[in-house]
Amino acid sequence: MPHVVLVGDSILDNGAYTLGGPDVVSQFRGLLPPGWDATLLAIDGATTDHVAGQLDLLPTDATHLVLSVGGNNALMHVGILDAQVSSMTQAVEALADIASVFETRYRVAVAACLDIGRPLTVCAIYNGRFSDRRFQRIASTMLTVFNDAIIRVAIEQSLDVIDLRSVCVNAEDYANPIEPSSVGGEKSATAVVGLVCRGRERVGATRITIA
Repeated sequence: MPHVVLVGDSILDNGAYTLGGPDVVSQFRGLLPPGWDATLLAIDGATTDHVAGQLDLLPTDATHLVLSVGGNNALMHVGILDAQVSSMTQAVEALADIASVFETRYRVAVAACLDIGRPLTVCAIYNGRFSDRRFQRIASTMLTVFNDAIIRVAIEQSLDVIDLRSVCVNAEDYANPIEPSSVGGEKSATAVVGLVCRGRERVGATRITIA
C-alpha cells in the first residue's frame, strides 16, 4: 500500500493554526486515492537541522517522502532586513552569506531524505502574507535566495517541486503572516497529492507544481 510521509515544518504541521478546521495531514488523507495512507512527521518550528531526527521515526512501510522546510531558517535571519549597511554591495554580501549557509544545511536535509531510498518531493517556501506591503516586498525578495537553493538542489537531484509561492497567494490561505490556515493547507495538500499520485512519466527530470 502506498504510504506518503510528510517531513519538515508547520507548512505540513499546521494543526495549531486551523482554529478547529482540518489540518494538512487530515486533508491530505482525504484527498489520497483509496488504498493510500499518510503519516505526519513534520513538526511546527522545525528547521533543516531537525529533518534527520524526524526521519528516525519513519514508518517501515513508507513509499514516498514530502519535504517542506526552510521557512524557519529564513525567520532566523529576518533581522537582516533592518540592518544598517554602508553600500548595496555589503547588503548583497550579507544575504549571500546567509544563502550559502542555508544551502549547505538544506543539502544535508535532502541527503538524509534521499538516503531512505524513497521518491522525494520538496516544497519551495511561500512568501507569507504581511500587512505592511513594503515589508512583504522585501521579505519576498529575501526568500528568493532560499528558494533558489531549494530549486537548484531539486534540479540536481531530479526531484519534483511544489512551488508554494504560487499555491498560497490569498489572505485566507494564512492564519497569520507566516502560518498556513486550513484553507491554505488544503491547497498545499491538493498540490502535493496531485503531484505525488501521478507518478513519474519522465526519468531524470524535475517537475515544478504551482497549483
